[in-house]
Amino acid sequence: MNTQTNTPTSSQKPKILVARAIFPEALAKLEESFEVQSNQADQILTPAQLQDALSKVSAALVTGSERIDANALAHAKNLKIVANISVGYNNFDVPAITAAGAMATNTPDVLTDTTADFGFALLMATARRITESEHWIRAGKWDKWSIVNNPLGMDLHHSTVGIIGMGRIGQGIAKRALGFGMKVIYHNRSRLSEADEKACGASYVSKEELLKTADHVVLVLPYSAQSHHTIGAAELALMKPSATLINIARGGIVDDAALAQALKNGQIFAAGLDVFEGEPQVHPELLKLSNVVLAPHIASATEKTRRAMVDLAIENVYAALAGKKPPSLINAKAFKA
Repeated sequence: MNTQTNTPTSSQKPKILVARAIFPEALAKLEESFEVQSNQADQILTPAQLQDALSKVSAALVTGSERIDANALAHAKNLKIVANISVGYNNFDVPAITAAGAMATNTPDVLTDTTADFGFALLMATARRITESEHWIRAGKWDKWSIVNNPLGMDLHHSTVGIIGMGRIGQGIAKRALGFGMKVIYHNRSRLSEADEKACGASYVSKEELLKTADHVVLVLPYSAQSHHTIGAAELALMKPSATLINIARGGIVDDAALAQALKNGQIFAAGLDVFEGEPQVHPELLKLSNVVLAPHIASATEKTRRAMVDLAIENVYAALAGKKPPSLINAKAFKA
């Protein structure tokens, strides 16, 4: 992490907001150079609290729980950067941030492999009914080994995985799938280069063909107005009754109500979800079902990766307040050399 060599006096230190709890060592490092308004209690700020906090600082480290839009920025006259501790930034109204004269950054690359690992773990847990089986044991229902009367899952090896969203994480999942002898098909806004397709062993198909063909559908696309409910009732109806659906992208990519109905009716075999519409709330019908694996948005949650995410966000802040271009700048128009 690049830091300033001269520590300013308290009166000279730029003021920054750290909107959610971070590692104490990272906070201590920030306090060497900045006057920090921190939130180690990890309480989610109300819109009014966020607006007030942003009005008093030159920089802010935020997460997906902070919506940075024109309302939040209404009085942020001195704000130079909003650094998201996340690769996704659907909580950012980027045009509004740019109009406010602030830079917006995220934390790409440092979480790619960790998230791809988790996506594949969630796929395995879902297809092989691991969570359901554990609950079955804990409920005292396992009284003997049986060929047919134990939870029977779906194979991954030699099956077809369909990946919607073929960025860094999607490609990471594809490469892991090759180790299981899986056929990889994908759909993306733009087709990968021939070299990237070869490296992933992946074939480009239409969204409709992917949904009809895949034994396992994995969602890794960014959230936007255009991708809202990419998977709804119509799309679920195209999938095989034996198929699984995995969402490690963002809540809102899937119509959770429609998914709950499809799972209840046996329209698809199972689902694995790390993200939800309106999280941390989960659709109540999903909670009633045994054929869904639920995780609390933890795809990037290893200590090494979360520390790397925080460090990159802090590096973005140091760069911006030193008049340099942040390493993961989203809105290039906001940078003035």
